[in-house]
Amino acid sequence: MNNNLQVATFAGGCFWCTEAVFLRLQGVERVISGYTGGQIKNPAYREICTGRTGHAEAIQIFYDEHKITYQELLEIFFATHDPTTLNRQGNDVGTQYRSSIFYNNDMQREAAESFIDYLEKEHVFDNAIVTEVVPSEVFYNAEDYHQNYYNQNSEQAYCQFVINPKLKKLKASYSNKLKTI
Repeated sequence: MNNNLQVATFAGGCFWCTEAVFLRLQGVERVISGYTGGQIKNPAYREICTGRTGHAEAIQIFYDEHKITYQELLEIFFATHDPTTLNRQGNDVGTQYRSSIFYNNDMQREAAESFIDYLEKEHVFDNAIVTEVVPSEVFYNAEDYHQNYYNQNSEQAYCQFVINPKLKKLKASYSNKLKTI
């Protein structure tokens, strides 16, 4: 793996969904599903599901900024989830499903805040954006069975009904950014 990769950390609902989207992008070398933004160390999925740990289901994206920019990642992040619903994405409800950008430096913070301002000013969404922009904290990798979930379980009902529509939207809007498989 390229050692000069940048890291972006996003939470946009279920990490199975966000991981599936970002794994398909040119310039993205690796995506890890995990947990961040909470109060306990080394949380497990069964604890996260309760919503009491404060963690969000999130992904870390390792990307080559010469092939895809942070700005492009932000655009795709906002295009593939609903940033206007507080602690909810579709039927997934709870603080663990919140919309968050965990920035790793001032450039990421400024880019995220500026892009949200732009989306609001242009009235891209019918409702106000509730995505939080907060400093990156400790990121805990999710259990192995959560990694690369969609690619290993694409026939599962959740994948068919929730993730497939996101991937179709990604393909329709960003086909020039997708890896050739």
